Amino acid sequence: MRAQLPELADDHLVSEPSPKESAAAIGLAAAIIDARDPEAIVGSFPADHVIADDEVFRDAVRQAVAAAQVGALVTIGIQPTEASSAFGYIQGGTSADVPGAQSAKNVVRFVEKPDYATAEKYVESGDYLWNAGMFIAKASVLMGLLESQRPELATKLREIALAWDTPERDDVMGPVWPELEKVAIDYAVAEPTAEAGGMLVIPGEFGWDDVGDFAALARMHAKGASDLAVLGENTMVLSDSSSGIVVSQSKRLVSLIGVDDIVIVDTPDALLVTTKKNAQRVKSVVDLLKINNQGDIL
Repeated sequence: MRAQLPELADDHLVSEPSPKESAAAIGLAAAIIDARDPEAIVGSFPADHVIADDEVFRDAVRQAVAAAQVGALVTIGIQPTEASSAFGYIQGGTSADVPGAQSAKNVVRFVEKPDYATAEKYVESGDYLWNAGMFIAKASVLMGLLESQRPELATKLREIALAWDTPERDDVMGPVWPELEKVAIDYAVAEPTAEAGGMLVIPGEFGWDDVGDFAALARMHAKGASDLAVLGENTMVLSDSSSGIVVSQSKRLVSLIGVDDIVIVDTPDALLVTTKKNAQRVKSVVDLLKINNQGDIL
């Protein structure tokens, strides 16, 4: 993910950077825009998501902008299609009754990525949405929240913003930016704001995927729920009553018999076998390889 900071578009939409730096990058964009027009609406949208229905997505954004106009911090939550432990969840509450945002609800709380059994309960309840990391607010509101929750970070962002349109930009940005707190916007702003009752959510029903793991690739490439997605050139796969995804960079024959939701990544120097349910846990293997100085395999 990346933040489009040097040249801000006229509509002030900014895409979200890596999660650990998102509060700083989004906050800097908000600080710059706040200095120019405090009433402007800013939006943060991850750049690696797939949106199926553009017009339904635009309607959700229009509602989010309308809700932001009344001074709320707004997020667009995704209507879950299945139980998943790969996403955080947003618990929606009562209707917010905001003109122009007919589907807006008050946010009760943000929930970190749960285990699968808990995710099933959330989805069955109908009260929870997936957290897609989309946030919309007035620039002045977002900066006010940052100043309340992360005052030191907000002060440094203001310092950079004041120099942004001047010849001193690089002189200020160079030493200040690397020292900024690395924290996700979810932790820094969204969660405490939701807990204080100051956040709204627009349910999104536009078809969405974050392409965050091999399970997501399987969903995108399989033609049906029981199909097997096969990716790679000259891949040889034999499948009998199996589903999931095979990503192959070798010329070996991969044979699957009677396995469901399988994930296989076959490369010349490594083989990964897991399930779609556990696809997110691949990150722990990556971390272990780095700890053991085996990063050349990655």
